[in-house]
Amino acid sequence: MIEEISANLYKIEIPLPENPLKTLNSYVIKASGGNLIIDTGMNREECMTAMQAGLKTLEIDLRKTDFFITHMHVDHLGLVSNLATDTSIIYFNQPDFDWIKSGSQWDDLINFARLNNFPEDMLQVVLCNHPFYKYGPKGQLDFDILKDDCTISIGDYLFKCVETPGHTRGHMCLYEPNKKLLVSGDHILSNITSNIQLWSNKWNPLNEYLASLDKVYELDIKLVMPGHRDMFSNCKVRIQELKHHHKERVNEVLSVLGKASMSAFQVASRLNWNVAYDSWDLFPILQKWFATGETIAHLKYLTEKGMVRREMEGPKILFSLNVNSAI
Repeated sequence: MIEEISANLYKIEIPLPENPLKTLNSYVIKASGGNLIIDTGMNREECMTAMQAGLKTLEIDLRKTDFFITHMHVDHLGLVSNLATDTSIIYFNQPDFDWIKSGSQWDDLINFARLNNFPEDMLQVVLCNHPFYKYGPKGQLDFDILKDDCTISIGDYLFKCVETPGHTRGHMCLYEPNKKLLVSGDHILSNITSNIQLWSNKWNPLNEYLASLDKVYELDIKLVMPGHRDMFSNCKVRIQELKHHHKERVNEVLSVLGKASMSAFQVASRLNWNVAYDSWDLFPILQKWFATGETIAHLKYLTEKGMVRREMEGPKILFSLNVNSAI
């Protein structure tokens, strides 16, 4: 489906089969001097078919088209390797590019999952079925790296880059100050929350995500164009809702930890998740993976705040309430 948002600015819905997100919003800006596509979908036939149909309807010449990718997840990045030509520029961010080019980080990620008690028999299933392995871009991609406040000029639009780490380390939005548009990627979504997960001890994604929400709150925005689901106008209200959601999740984690010392996997199994399964045991393995990663992110946030203790017990990391900290 194609929707005209404003003059020469369009949204193409790209299907995401077997994915709870259902579709990706790919945005297309047409201009006489060249076009820009923002985010692409996964590297799979269903995505390519929908993208080609949309581009044909819009009469987009890929040899006159550049790309901007908000972050490294395959539903945004995967298809660009099939669309970009030798005349295309692919705009991207440095932190996510660093992760992609460093293949050894997969081993670190799996080892960290083991430390957090993610079951060994599930790890290989995760690896074999992880979306990045199955539907990621093929071959080497050459990126044009952008940073905070860099600009992209395309037709009547002048987009300013806004670094918004949290969902990934390098997640980047685009802001058009004259038209007051925000292309938010997965930073701010209309009726679902971004998955803020952690699979290392090298950063504090929830803390950075909340700071990124505050950063965007200061912008004058009339329309948010997210990576999934509906566009919306009440950006400040939505930011407040998202901050409240994470405050509630933090309090729920603390409540669970009030009962005992636990691994992140154990904590995740005791939290309430807004999914269509009656119990943790019925969760698909990949769903358990994302839930555990989100739980680790909240535990890291609480540990840095001094409210939770993180200790090694044998080969596992266990978390408990810090009794010396007021909650």
